[in-house]
Amino acid sequence: MNKKKLNWYLISYELRNIIGNIFVIFFGIFFPIIMSALFSVMLKSQIPENMYSETVTGLFITMSLVIPMAVLLIGYATNYSQELEKDVPLRLNLFGFSEKTMLLAKMVSYLIFTTAAFIIYAIVDFIMLDLQTPKISSAIFFILSLYALSVIFFMLAHGLATIFRKFGPTYAVCMFLYFGFMILCGMMGITVDQLPSGVKAVAKVFPMSYISSDFITFWQGGEYNFAPFIQSFLFFGAVSAIILIFSIRKNQRVLKAN
Repeated sequence: MNKKKLNWYLISYELRNIIGNIFVIFFGIFFPIIMSALFSVMLKSQIPENMYSETVTGLFITMSLVIPMAVLLIGYATNYSQELEKDVPLRLNLFGFSEKTMLLAKMVSYLIFTTAAFIIYAIVDFIMLDLQTPKISSAIFFILSLYALSVIFFMLAHGLATIFRKFGPTYAVCMFLYFGFMILCGMMGITVDQLPSGVKAVAKVFPMSYISSDFITFWQGGEYNFAPFIQSFLFFGAVSAIILIFSIRKNQRVLKAN
């Protein structure tokens, strides 16, 4: 049988699956907008007026992390685990779509949706909030960081869904990681610097901690030490890649056994 290549019909099929997930729509688009708006109102009465713009810009940067986490870590993992339960990948394989092609289609479609979600979030927040305009180089680096995080979350989500192959345990583990990352990485009202020293050390191995606490320092062109941030990316990416590789090999063993 001739294997079918990646095409727009397969990508659009995956996009329809994403849009059909209410969790992804709410937590990937509306939730960061709502949270940034609420926190900005709370902060207005707590900080000096001359620091307000910088503070809400930091809030904007922090809440942007919710988008790839909600869309990929939760949304993709739960969608794919349900597909595995119903043997959808196996059926598509019988129609000539290889596992590699399906994986690529999913990644492309989820990155398209993540891009659209971030554009909506950025436009609404720039209209609602008094945000500082970033330097072009800072904005590019910020966007590239979000895409890199999205790919890492995609690998992690795919790996976890493939390991468990059921919606229940996949959803439980991903929700635990989701809220764990939010607490550790300064997205729940407690900054990374306010965490106990031991917990803070754990938080620093994740790139989200640096984005939420440090990116405001170079938003308008300030100097920044990128070494710890890059190291955290390498660590988090390596762990996610190991989980993905392990899941693929485990899945191959399961298919051979059947």
